[in-house]
Amino acid sequence: DYVCLVNDPRPSSPIGRTFTVEYLGNVIGGPPVIYLNVDMQVIKDVAAATIQGGEPVWFGCDVGKMMSNDYAFWDAELYDLPAVYDTAFGLDKAARLAYHETAMTHAMLFTGVDVLDGVTRRWRVENSWGSDRGKDGFYTMNDSWFGQYVFEIAARKSALPAGLQGALDAEPIVLPAWDPMGALAR
Repeated sequence: DYVCLVNDPRPSSPIGRTFTVEYLGNVIGGPPVIYLNVDMQVIKDVAAATIQGGEPVWFGCDVGKMMSNDYAFWDAELYDLPAVYDTAFGLDKAARLAYHETAMTHAMLFTGVDVLDGVTRRWRVENSWGSDRGKDGFYTMNDSWFGQYVFEIAARKSALPAGLQGALDAEPIVLPAWDPMGALAR
């Protein structure tokens, strides 16, 4: 009933195609782990609609980037690193993946979403680190962080836009075993 939707903007992972990572999976003889690569807006729309329908959404992200445990907050511009180091940090999401500067490192749940005039602004996140982290185990993620550091959600197949339903039947592109898109599922 569920599918893994990912946002991988690298040329090796075309939008609208399925892919897998060589040797990914932990069940001998089990079905392969297959991802459907979609635009980030599709992931946001599906996640928001699912939450508004009363269900939490499982997601994978690069948890350690631009976060504050003290304030229980994630923001893509939380720290002004260019000013601190007097240098530009110009890698986009695709380049960070290509250079292994980012990868899916943790899974959590979206349990709430703030939408204003049809635009998502913030996300409520329940973490598994316990109630002594964040604010009683919950964090707030702004939409800029979501776009940069969220890579994957689990979604009902029925929540996919009609144009992507058929893409699930395609033979997946196989990425090499060391690809960062397989980091969380290993």
